[in-house]
Order: sequence, then structure tokens, then C-alpha cells
Amino acid sequence: MRFVDEAPITVSAGHGGDGCLSFRREKYIPRGGPDGGNGGRGGSVLLVGDPGLNTLADFRFTRQFRAVAGKGGMGRDRSGRSGDDLVIPVPLGTAVYDLSTDELIGDVTSEAEPLLVARGGDGGFGNVHFKSSVNRAPRRITKGFPGEERQLRLELRVLADVGLFGFPNAGKSSLLRAVSQARPRVADYPFTTLYPALGVVRVEATRSFVMADIPGLIEGAAEGVGLGIRFLKHLSRTRLILQLVALEPGKSPAELAEGARTLVRELEAFSPVLLETTRWLVINKIDLAPDSEAQAEAVRTALDWSGPLFCISALSGAGCRELSYAIMQHLERGEEEEP
Repeated sequence: MRFVDEAPITVSAGHGGDGCLSFRREKYIPRGGPDGGNGGRGGSVLLVGDPGLNTLADFRFTRQFRAVAGKGGMGRDRSGRSGDDLVIPVPLGTAVYDLSTDELIGDVTSEAEPLLVARGGDGGFGNVHFKSSVNRAPRRITKGFPGEERQLRLELRVLADVGLFGFPNAGKSSLLRAVSQARPRVADYPFTTLYPALGVVRVEATRSFVMADIPGLIEGAAEGVGLGIRFLKHLSRTRLILQLVALEPGKSPAELAEGARTLVRELEAFSPVLLETTRWLVINKIDLAPDSEAQAEAVRTALDWSGPLFCISALSGAGCRELSYAIMQHLERGEEEEP
């Protein structure tokens, strides 16, 4: 199924039912009084997270959603039936925006907490509601209230603990294949990865984290060059970003460092807040350079990098296990430090 991470939809909550104008009519009971019941409430529209979904492709063709309206009140003081709520399943990590104001309504991050996006209208009052000591036979009712109607924009941001960030062919997909059971496409040409891919990295039976492979960026991505920066939003929920730099034959450490700085500038152009996310430097393809450790240190020096540095080969698996354990320990320390 094609990966779709944005979709516009229109949701309409149900209208409330009208109140009933009725009087009690029974033999031997003169002036029985009003007995018109209230109208039922209209159904609301809610979004609920579904762990089985990972794309918004279902919303490509179905974009109108309407909840059931409430029924009108009836005689004998009977209230109308309320309309059933309309529950729409969406992938976990979906952000919901009002299309007219671009206001963030909420995030769907848990399958146990539905997000209300359109409230159903209340039912109208029947004439029994207006009965009083001075008005024994009211002929007044109220109509049901209309339900909310909104145009929304659904934006999927994958839920992952770790995001991979780097040039095309830096080895991001190969790393994901090496440390998880995910099988993203791997080839020797740029932009092999066209859509984000997720994989569960299990370091032990009860210790695991989710890693996301984001399509590669090139210089000018902020202006739409290549695949642009449309997929960088998927890094916004990650707690750790791994910036991959591949040791390429024929390129000096200074050139590799300048390329890494270029991508950081693209990241900053997209979101200065995202730039503050914890970032580690990962030197990949050390199997292609006989003096890989010296080159890695040269890249560190050229970048003036003071953070964690890991040297790996995603193809042979060298260093991948140590990297996975270091990530797991970092994430666990972060959970302990959270209030």
C-alpha cells in the first residue's frame, strides 16, 4: 500500500433531534397536560488510534464523514434516540489540524484516548420542559441544535524513538536492516527510500526501541530539491537522531564534514526546534576504508564534534550491536529522568 502522510477530510457531527409538541389524551383524564419529550443528541465524530495502520492511504478516496443525527422527541414524555458516535480509525502519531485556521486540534498518540473533532448537536426541548405553575399547557418547543462541521487536515508523524538522518546512500536503510527485522529497499542508486520505514530493534527479550528510516536529503532540500523536507516532520517525535556519514572513496574528511554541515543547515531551515533534539554522529561504511578510525577522527575534528561518535559497517554488521546497546541505554536513562 502506498505511504500517504497527509490527507484533508470533512467531518460533520449529527444534528440534535427536535423537541415534541404533544398533550396527554386519555379517556376520563381531562386536561392531561403536556407530555412532549426532548430530542436526542446528535452523534459526535472521534478519531482513535489504530496500531494496525501506518498510512493515511484510506483517506485518499473517502473524505466525507458524517455522524448519525438524533431522533425527535415523542409523546408520553419519551425522549428521542441519540445518534451513535462516528469513530474513525487513524494511525498512531496522527496530528489533526483545522484546515481553515491551521490550528492544531490534537494528536492521536494512544489507542485508549479518542480525540473529539466534531461535537454532536444537543436535542431540542419538548413542551413538557416548559410546563410551570403559571403555564399549564405550553405550546413551545425548541429545535435540535446543529452538529459541528469542520474541514480537517490529517498529518501523520511516525512514532519512533530513533530517527536516521543523512544523505541518500549513506546506509540508513542498510542499518535498519542490520539491526531489525524490517526490510526496506536497498540499492546502489540515490533515493532508494521514498517513504519512511519503521523497524523494531530488540537488544534483549524485554528491551527494544523503534527506529525510523527517513528518505535522504541533499543540499537545497528546504527549497524542494530532491524529495525536499516533507519527511523531516517524522523526526519531530523522535528522542534521538542518528546522523549518518558514509566514508566514500575519493572524498576527504573535510569534504565529508562539509556535507554533514550542509544537512544540518537544511535541518535548521526546516525546524530550529528539531535541531535541538539529541543527535549522535555515526560513521558508516568503515569496511571501505583501511584507515577508517583515522578518517573518522579526522571527520570529528573537521566538524568540531564533541558528542558521541560511532563507527559501523551496516553491510557487515560491525559496530551495529554496540550502537544498538548504547541507544537502548540512552533511551532508558531518558525515561528515568522524566518527571
